[in-house]
Amino acid sequence: MSLKTFKEKHIVTICAVLVVITICAIAIAYKKNKDNISVANNSYNFSFYELIDHMDDVENYLAKSLVTKDADHSAETLTYVWREANLAQVYLSQIPISNEGLSNTQKFLNQVSEYSYSLSRKCIKNENLEQKELSNLKDLYNYSLEVNNTLSQIALEINNGTLNWKELETDGSSIFAKQVSNSSKDSFDSIENNFEEYDGLIYDGAYSEHITNVEKKGLTGDEIDENKAKSIAEEFAGKDKIKEIKSNGLSENGTIPSYGFEITTNESDYITIAIAKKGGHIVFMNYNRNVDEQKISEEEADKKALDFLNSKGYENMEKTYYMKESGIITINYAYEQNDVIIYPDLIKVKVALDNGDILGIETTGYLNNHEKRNVDKDNLISVQDAVKLVNDNLRIENTRLAIIPTEYKTEIFCWELKGKVNERDFLLYVNAKTGKVEDILVIIQTENGTLTQ
Repeated sequence: MSLKTFKEKHIVTICAVLVVITICAIAIAYKKNKDNISVANNSYNFSFYELIDHMDDVENYLAKSLVTKDADHSAETLTYVWREANLAQVYLSQIPISNEGLSNTQKFLNQVSEYSYSLSRKCIKNENLEQKELSNLKDLYNYSLEVNNTLSQIALEINNGTLNWKELETDGSSIFAKQVSNSSKDSFDSIENNFEEYDGLIYDGAYSEHITNVEKKGLTGDEIDENKAKSIAEEFAGKDKIKEIKSNGLSENGTIPSYGFEITTNESDYITIAIAKKGGHIVFMNYNRNVDEQKISEEEADKKALDFLNSKGYENMEKTYYMKESGIITINYAYEQNDVIIYPDLIKVKVALDNGDILGIETTGYLNNHEKRNVDKDNLISVQDAVKLVNDNLRIENTRLAIIPTEYKTEIFCWELKGKVNERDFLLYVNAKTGKVEDILVIIQTENGTLTQ
């Protein structure tokens, strides 16, 4: 082989190696860039959906702020608005939509944060909100509906692939312009001129200490062993349905120590059940089977569930809220005593909508709280006085007495006032002894059920 031929082959080899190296480098760079884009998209998605969650909370708390004129409760609600608006701003700043595209949303969050904070300071000084301030809050609430509709539409388009973060980064302004109407963009502009400064510490809520050790009032009776628990489980599930029963032993990690069992039915379906060590009460039962179609109505399911509860010794239970999914309806029942609904004594029942079978029960709330209360209706404020605390925007549709739980494991005797603001349903709870507004719930009506938030 001549020297010239050798050099030519050597050059070809080097060139080939360089080509391979170049291709590999390009591939590595492409993969690294793709990975970086994926990481960025994941980060944007996380921030975007956190933004949506906090904006939903802003909307709900603004809605609650329209219901009452009571200074104490307004202070708490408006502080929540302030907090959620601030958190929404944090996540808003982390998504790559152009500043112009988000300018109105940013402006809205700034103003709702500052305005709700200033009003909360006023309420802490026990000064009720004026009509003009309530009107401003209503404007903010209406704008929050539009912002949330926009965010929901963008989320839908991101999920179905018709929109991506690159488009939002380069053309966010026009996308937002398409979604938010011009009519309400200036609806809150004048609010910034009405800010007042109030001194005082951040409001921490009505209570400063949590109650952690609570007697389980409904957990009555003597302690039982595993064999006794097994017999109760078999009786509850129906011995004629059981092909096999397996014990999972005693679990003492939960709030109610209980024996657990897994049951295989004659149709090869599975039932899980827990029996309380103290008293042999049913803690929960879940029957795992498919429901292919709905053949009975919700009213028939309610009757089946009430008959079942009565047969198991749970009397005077009243339906409150429910959720329907995959052919199964889950109904919440609360105990009623002397025409007072007692929400802490809660039992949930699952009913199959094909044939009315009871597919589940959960009694934790009932076992923790149930007892005969001293329901003293003397020296209560009148329902007329309770209604006086309501914002004129709330159209009252129904009233009754209720005992509600708090997050601190206490109970409050209240007037429950059900009504509407702008066709949105609310429950307002006014302390029947003191006249203080204790809680406001938004009632959410969906095609699958009725929930509260």
